[in-house]
Amino acid sequence: MSGLGPSPLPPRPRSRPRRFWSPRRLPAAITAALLAAVAGLLLYDVAAVRAGRPGMAWRRDLADELATRPLDDPWILAVACVAVVLGLWLLVLAVTPGLRDVLAMRAGTAPVRAGLDRHAAELTLRDRAVEVAGVRSARVTVTRRTATVRAVVAFRETEAVRADLAAALAEAVEQLALARPLGLALHVRRMGEG
Repeated sequence: MSGLGPSPLPPRPRSRPRRFWSPRRLPAAITAALLAAVAGLLLYDVAAVRAGRPGMAWRRDLADELATRPLDDPWILAVACVAVVLGLWLLVLAVTPGLRDVLAMRAGTAPVRAGLDRHAAELTLRDRAVEVAGVRSARVTVTRRTATVRAVVAFRETEAVRADLAAALAEAVEQLALARPLGLALHVRRMGEG
């Protein structure tokens, strides 16, 4: 017995792969700049009023307008709708992952997360498809769950090419090592057919 204690248990695989989150620097910077500008302007105006100077004309006019206009005024409703839409947009940005083009890959024993760009997966599957004998060209579209392959057959029987293509693409999808394996949708047609 070595006396080093029990060996650590291997990490349990996750039931659902986590998606990658976007840093969203631009919306955060725009929101922070707008809030800082408005807060700074209001703070300056409040400090000026406290110092004995008259408040800014635009703020006095705005306060008078808000005090005299009814709540069902079209301008009040329009401003409220814009504020609600902007608030909902910011909430959606805050609670949703933004990197939809990155597919999560299987995690090994190391605590490292890896992702594969969706366009790289499309290129890999397209290259594998055109290596199949009889395929003249192929177009691949990858979503989060499905790889759709549209292949044009130049020679050989269409069904034989479809079978070879399905086997080659199934192997390629397995080699991509994605956490959520892609489903395959094959559309094979002979060259010259519409």
